Amino acid sequence: MKPLSIYSSRLIVLALLLTWPLLGSCQYLRYLRDLNPTMPGTKPISQEPFDALLKKYVDEQGMVNYRAFRADSSKLNAYLTTVSNTLPNEQWSQNDQLAYWLNAYNAFTIQRVLRGYPVKSIRQLGGDKTLVNTVWDQRFIRLDKEKYSLNDLEQRLIRRKFNEYRVHFALVCAAMSCPKLRREAYVGSRLNQQLEDQARDFINDPAKNKLAPANAPQVSEIFNFYPGDFKKGDNTIQKTLNKYSAGPKVAADAPLKYLTYNWALNEQK
Repeated sequence: MKPLSIYSSRLIVLALLLTWPLLGSCQYLRYLRDLNPTMPGTKPISQEPFDALLKKYVDEQGMVNYRAFRADSSKLNAYLTTVSNTLPNEQWSQNDQLAYWLNAYNAFTIQRVLRGYPVKSIRQLGGDKTLVNTVWDQRFIRLDKEKYSLNDLEQRLIRRKFNEYRVHFALVCAAMSCPKLRREAYVGSRLNQQLEDQARDFINDPAKNKLAPANAPQVSEIFNFYPGDFKKGDNTIQKTLNKYSAGPKVAADAPLKYLTYNWALNEQK
């Protein structure tokens, strides 16, 4: 999950606007616009092909056997061809739509890693200019007849269309500090339960969140990447932590210290 809040992205875009002649590209301007590609007449696709691949190549810790997965990549490519050719529309339920996009993001991320494998970090597959040439800005994702990037899916579509902070516990950008990759595909009929499971698993993972002592918790940098997503209405990051914590609770006004994000590949050893 590339760290990019709506607020920080606007500041970055402003800075880029001032320097775009030097960069020779203004593709970052697309992040100011929402994205909602649709295709009339489609029905929710079967997630069974992706589900079977996740069960085969992802372990209980959410680690991926990329080496073996690469040998079976034709099945992933076939699934993603169906994704590319069967976009959702407003006749789909909101849960079916969101499940489709969560699976698409995770599956296209896996595909991108497999295309560059072996690699120690997904960040090595792109440049270092945020919104311009990182791996998350590469437009390799075909949806109908257009090409999009992982940032397009996350920043312009999922975060803006669904107003659901739990997506940050489900989107996996192939890094150790990301949420665990779920060993099953998301499906509309069980999506709420699946997102609740992801939230509990992520927040109670001591490698990602240390909630004690109550007045000095150390939490995932994901909460720092997207603070506004967790602060809508009367919600706060602290309330989110306490809602899902199975152990220590943090103080309502506890200052948050963010753990350094580990971008090493989430690969089985």
